[in-house]
Amino acid sequence: MKQFEYQVEATCNHTAARAGKFQTPHGIVETPRFMPVGTLANVKTVTPEQLQQTGAQMVLANTYHLHLQPGEDLVELAGGVHQFMGWHGPMLTDSGGFQVFSLSDIRTISESGVKFRSPRDGRIINMTPEESIRIQNALGADVIMAFDECPPYPASREAVEVATDRTYRWLQRCIAAHQRPDQALFGIVQGGVYLDLREQAAAALTELDLPGYAIGGVSVGEPPELIEKIVRATTPLLPTHKPRYLMGVGTHREMVQAIAAGMDLFDCVIPTRLARHGTAIVQGDRWNLKNARFRQDLTPLDETCDCYTCRTFTRAYLCHLIHAHEILAHTLLSIHNITALVSFTRQIRAAILSDRFVEEFGDWLTPTSVVSEPT
Repeated sequence: MKQFEYQVEATCNHTAARAGKFQTPHGIVETPRFMPVGTLANVKTVTPEQLQQTGAQMVLANTYHLHLQPGEDLVELAGGVHQFMGWHGPMLTDSGGFQVFSLSDIRTISESGVKFRSPRDGRIINMTPEESIRIQNALGADVIMAFDECPPYPASREAVEVATDRTYRWLQRCIAAHQRPDQALFGIVQGGVYLDLREQAAAALTELDLPGYAIGGVSVGEPPELIEKIVRATTPLLPTHKPRYLMGVGTHREMVQAIAAGMDLFDCVIPTRLARHGTAIVQGDRWNLKNARFRQDLTPLDETCDCYTCRTFTRAYLCHLIHAHEILAHTLLSIHNITALVSFTRQIRAAILSDRFVEEFGDWLTPTSVVSEPT
């Protein structure tokens, strides 16, 4: 069997939604699938064993942050990021590009790469495509991402065009620098909100015949309807026999819309970030468990959820932990929120396999499915 292989198992008769299996050296990822983010080789407040119980199959780590601390040399010495963090399933590392480009006040972009001052110790770091790949080769994740230029929103057409062209040139350098056949290098389609630039970028990238492709540069400030438009127009331009990854997206509605367009993989920090602010994801809604209405509510957080938190604790107990500033609240809500998003994509997968995607999830494709936080 090939180290990396994507197989489409079923497609929707009414949309471009598909269910598939992505083979990696550390196991199979069943798609569509939400992937939790473990920035510093840990998903915040959750152990790898707890993470496995959420149903997560593939986990992310961040090249930029791990380069700053503890350094890729230590991770490599420990046997790679899987061994270092105790997660033995599939893993993906991003290139660090998004984080570097968010340092707008302390970085300089050139054709060579990006030079920036470390926010940790002030040292000057020169992040080039070659350096990003070298770091990711040392970290050892199954999937690594090309170093790209991610323009902010809004940005002028001229600025986006320059960034998109540079992203392609940097991708070519990433391919040349990549040294490990047991790591799949994914290219990233940029182009901002300009659909013709997205089309040109997708055409250029697919000619390189990479193991997988991502859509980047969305969820960086655009309104939801614009994200949907970009994804709907760009996804069909990507190869059908390769995995497709939508970066930085993880709400129910955005994922359903993207799956309907043909996307497979998703990641977002929201499940653990919301948890640290006392917020639970409950069937697409966001519940602020600090609210007084939960203080004496002795029912499970979500009676339809089979996670450890929902099986074991009440809304009142979670409300108590949050008000008492107990760290356990972060852990229990993270377990639930990750489970909620992973389970949602698992349910979508089952619906696609039985050709019931539109019947079961079609409501999320309309504006009426926009949900608000209870007060």
